[in-house]
This record gives sequence, structure tokens and C-alpha cells, in this order.
Amino acid sequence: MAPRRSLAVPCEVTVLAVCLLACVATGLELSVNNHVADFSLSTMPGPSVSLSCLVQNSSQDEELLWYRGDGQVDLKDGNKVNISHICVSPVTESDNGVAFSCRLARDKSVQVSVTLDVQFPPQLTGEESLHIEEAKDVTMSCNAKSNPQAQTAWYKNNDLLTLEQDRYQLYQTSEVVQLTITEVQKSDNGTYTCVVTSSLGEGRKDFHLIVEDKKPIFPKEAVIAAAVVVTLTVLFGIVARKDKIFKCFKKPSETAL
Repeated sequence: MAPRRSLAVPCEVTVLAVCLLACVATGLELSVNNHVADFSLSTMPGPSVSLSCLVQNSSQDEELLWYRGDGQVDLKDGNKVNISHICVSPVTESDNGVAFSCRLARDKSVQVSVTLDVQFPPQLTGEESLHIEEAKDVTMSCNAKSNPQAQTAWYKNNDLLTLEQDRYQLYQTSEVVQLTITEVQKSDNGTYTCVVTSSLGEGRKDFHLIVEDKKPIFPKEAVIAAAVVVTLTVLFGIVARKDKIFKCFKKPSETAL
């Protein structure tokens, strides 16, 4: 009878299984700000946000780790065991959408994540003057970054702009809105306003469009100046060599004398 083969189990798998069984047996879990599952935290720019991670239903001391995205957060020695606190200060617009995770050091699969939902109104102000040559294209661009996402409208001289498909082109992302006018005409002169509106407020920016006359391919002034220079050069050359030139026109008898 052939001997039975034994299956070797890697040591790491055994340790992980023991850890998971210990967690299940004791009901060990983590909570962040009293949430035992991943959640989103709404806040505004400026004020600090405190996050507290707590080990629940553990029969022994547990070390905790904090991560911002994929990067580990440095913690002081007294802020790692069973309970841990971190503070995001100050909260900025760049923190929007960033996830902070509290994890169990011996089993990082035991974790709770909180994603910051930083809300802010559109921040759009100021004005800009655009000088463009007739028959060329012009693009007006404004920052539409906000949370929650805003709605955008364009006005000309305070009237809602009717976007003719063959003349106006719109480009929009979550952060930028652009209006392009193709082959501008003198009738396009005026003030264009980009208005960005969300539930938290409104932002606007004015563009003063000035359409200038189309410049000739060969500037008239330059052509005239070049002609004058050439004419004067020829005249000065004639004056400088007038004696030799006049000799060519003398009669042979005069030359013999």
C-alpha cells in the first residue's frame, strides 16, 4: 500500500489563520469615530478634523496603524495601543476625496476607512481683457472647481449667451470651463461672463473681448518704407557717379579735346 502524502502548510498561512480565528472568536473589530464600517465625513476647508480609532472586543493589547492613502502616518509611542488619534489640520480643498485608514498592526485586513468630503463653493473672481484679430479664434477659460459640482452658464453683456453650434465650442471638466469663439467678428465685441453656481454659492469672471482689424499679410507701412530706402539709395548712387555717367553722353569731338 502506497504511503499517504502529507500536505505542507506554509508558516505564514498558519499564522494568518490563527489571527483570523482569534478575531472571529473574540468579535474583535475597529471603529473610527464610532463607525465600524467605511464611511464618508463631510467637512469644510479650514477647521481641523479629528479621527479616533478604537479596538473593540479584544482580550489583549493591540497595536494600531494609520494610513493616508497608501502612505503610513507616523504615530507617537503613546498613540498606538488599543486607541489612536490623528488630526487633519487645517483641512484644505486638496484633502477632498482623501481616505484615512485605521488598521490592526498584526492583521492589516482588519481596518476601517474614512473618506473626507471637503465641500467648498466655486472660487472664481476677477476680469480679463482679450485683444484678438478679426477672423481668428479666441478661447476664454475659467476655473470651475467646487464641491459639490457646480453648473456653468455664459453671458454676453449681461444677457444669457445663445450658443450657436457652428461658432461656439464648449469644453468642460470638473475643474475647468472653456468657451471658444471661432473666426471672431466685430459683432463679437463685448463683455463675456462665466457664471459658476453650486448649492454653496456662486463665482463669476468677466472677459472683455476687443476684436481688432485684421492686419494685412504684407504691412503697407513696411512696403512704403522699403520703397523709399531703395529710391534714395539709387539717387545717392547716381549723384556720387554723375561725372562718369555724363562722360558717356558726350560727343566724340568733345572727348578728343
